[in-house]
Amino acid sequence: MARYKEFSSAELVKACAGSKDEEAWVEFICRFQVVIAAAVLRTARHWGESSRQQLDDLVQDTYLKLCENDSRLLRSFRPRCEGSIYGFLKVVAANVVHDRFKSALAAKRGAAQTEAIVEPIQIDPKTADEGSFDAVNRRLQLERVDKILTQVMAGKDRERNRTIFWLRHRQGLTASEIAAIPSIGLTTEGVESVLLRLADMIRGHVSGSSPGREVKGLKRENRCK
Repeated sequence: MARYKEFSSAELVKACAGSKDEEAWVEFICRFQVVIAAAVLRTARHWGESSRQQLDDLVQDTYLKLCENDSRLLRSFRPRCEGSIYGFLKVVAANVVHDRFKSALAAKRGAAQTEAIVEPIQIDPKTADEGSFDAVNRRLQLERVDKILTQVMAGKDRERNRTIFWLRHRQGLTASEIAAIPSIGLTTEGVESVLLRLADMIRGHVSGSSPGREVKGLKRENRCK
């Protein structure tokens, strides 16, 4: 699996598309599990559902969707940039959730009463240009913060805490939403504590190594939910 860790996202998707290469899929899950789980959580909450068992089932359904018809969705994926896969997976996960709950409602009320239900999200080819100056500047900022995170964190919870940080500051999830993801294994208060601790560590690192420089977006919040 070590060689797949060096693959770009586009290369990894290509390796998994129509393939039963177990090592490639293990890396795919490690790399994209959080993105899929976060998209499932947010979409499911629009339907008033947030039980951990249901969320786990929906995440598994998303992987089944990606694998069905010899990984047709992955084979059809054409990246516009390195980060395109993240938006693509969010759309797939959201559609899986919408389909599940629409089907459940159709069974309860009859198909004729589901017309007003939110339709699956479609991939828009006219999304904002990720090569714009603002987008590039933001990516550079995020890369800088990520490098700092790898320097200030240690221990067995390092990857979990890094995941929590990016779910908050990149995906925009609240502390309570992050805590609802089964793999996180923390309460809302536990997530808040991790976020505050990491923000303090990053500010301390920046202040100590580069006086006068600030990392944008790391406001100290009394409550993160």
